[in-house]
Amino acid sequence: MAASTHSHDTHSTTAGGSWSTRRIATTALFCALAFVLTFVEFPIFPPAPWLMYDPSGIVAFVAALTFGPSTGAIVVILPWVLKTLFSFNPWGHLMAIVAGVALCVPAAIISRRLGDTRGLAVGMIVGAVAALAACIVGNIIVTPLYTAMPTSEVIAMIVPVLLPFNALKIVINCVVTALIQKPISQIVSR
Repeated sequence: MAASTHSHDTHSTTAGGSWSTRRIATTALFCALAFVLTFVEFPIFPPAPWLMYDPSGIVAFVAALTFGPSTGAIVVILPWVLKTLFSFNPWGHLMAIVAGVALCVPAAIISRRLGDTRGLAVGMIVGAVAALAACIVGNIIVTPLYTAMPTSEVIAMIVPVLLPFNALKIVINCVVTALIQKPISQIVSR
């Protein structure tokens, strides 16, 4: 077997070698960190203190921008599936998965296609719009399933509560990711 000129890691799980042992290990570390951060929840929108923010989405977003949308999706999904074993809240966890995938997957695809800072900005804007739409539609469908709240009340909460809370959450994830993604990407790509 010939040694790779790009990496000392010659093991891979695909014929093309895109999932090297190192990438799998790094993805596992991203998943572990995101899992821990799912438990770090705090309110960020005073009018609705029951809506909690957790920074796990930042980790998934960095993973998506560093390794691609499939890795980002894995780092969104696995921690929330695992958290269901410790804190049974399938509807809330499903919402977190939908919101996270809707944000980081389109952003990573566009960022990779366009490249540079402009690509990142356009990707984040498209991902933010997709995530905001997913959060609103998801709340309209899912919230009545696990609360006694009728759909009409959920719809009435869109403008005063759901839209600003989710927009704030998305902005935090985008800003922090934009600030830390490049240095972290350089570290894990060495």
